[in-house]
Amino acid sequence: MSTEAAADPSSLVVWGGFGLAFVFGAIANRSNFCTMGAVSDVVNMGHWGRMRMWLLAIAVAIVGTNLLFHAGLIDLPKTIYQRPTLSWLSLLVGGVLFGVGMSLAGGCANKNLIRVGGGSVRSLVVLTFLAISAYMTLKGLFGQWRASVLDPVSLDLGKIGLSDQSLASLVAKITGIDAKTALMATLWVVGLALAAFAFADKRFRANATQWSAGIVIGAVVVAGWYLTGHLGFGENPETLENVYFATNTRTLESMSFVAPTAYTLELLMLWTDKSLRVTFGIATALGVIAGSLAWALASKTFRWEGFASFDDLRNQLIGAVLMGFGGVTAMGCTVGQGLTGVSTLAIGSFIALAGIVAGSAATLKYITWRAERDA
Repeated sequence: MSTEAAADPSSLVVWGGFGLAFVFGAIANRSNFCTMGAVSDVVNMGHWGRMRMWLLAIAVAIVGTNLLFHAGLIDLPKTIYQRPTLSWLSLLVGGVLFGVGMSLAGGCANKNLIRVGGGSVRSLVVLTFLAISAYMTLKGLFGQWRASVLDPVSLDLGKIGLSDQSLASLVAKITGIDAKTALMATLWVVGLALAAFAFADKRFRANATQWSAGIVIGAVVVAGWYLTGHLGFGENPETLENVYFATNTRTLESMSFVAPTAYTLELLMLWTDKSLRVTFGIATALGVIAGSLAWALASKTFRWEGFASFDDLRNQLIGAVLMGFGGVTAMGCTVGQGLTGVSTLAIGSFIALAGIVAGSAATLKYITWRAERDA
């Protein structure tokens, strides 16, 4: 490795992110990993198989991520999720709107990336509109509404003696125990409870595809934190300051797919702008597509897919716009908050996740009711 490459780990972060997302995409395609599908299974059929897979992934992500933090390998309080200002209204409203949107669109951002790899032109259109909406929420018209109406409604956790949003910090504050003990107690209680619930079902234990997928996907989230937060942290050769290389947030990141779709579209549209670079987020979005494509070709399940009807087109595009706005406002999607954010034990991530599940469940109930009414 050259001295320049060793001093600048950007390539390692980008290619490492692509490789992790490749695994994520392939495994998610093979196991039909889908949060919206999991919620739909529970709401419409009372079947918990895919939900248990998702909860197991969360358990693995929580335990692994916080063990890295406990070992001093990553600095979780520097993530966007653990900032001491809790913008609870943005997180809740964004989560609900994302949940509504993914139900209308038939899947979240991650599921649409997987479908693109499987040959879905429909999902490519959905992702394009999602990316436009997300970019407008980051830097455009929607962003002005978010910043002026939703974000100001927040809680300053510093006023109650908390330096971050970690649930473990709250436990330490309430109980009076030291921070490290509170962290270990919280991560094991939450992680083991989720894992125990997942494996409590005999059918789930017998389904090696589902439980192994849950473990691998959770581990990918942990590896993403290690990649950007440890291997990708170092001295910038130009400024001589310690920085996180090749991340859009300029701090450590792991899997998240709403804002990265916006940055991917920006890069494609402004390719000659030398200030823009491929980042970890962009690489992971592309990696999921590539991994899903590889599995689709290997399993001979690749097929071209379009919109079924005008009503389908309308619902998918409305859902895409809601997901773009909601995902950025809530600082993440079913993966960005539901796995990555929750893995940090951030209070705000649990709020966003609750909003996503509630919005999705309510929309699915409404869709079922309307279908039965019109039958």
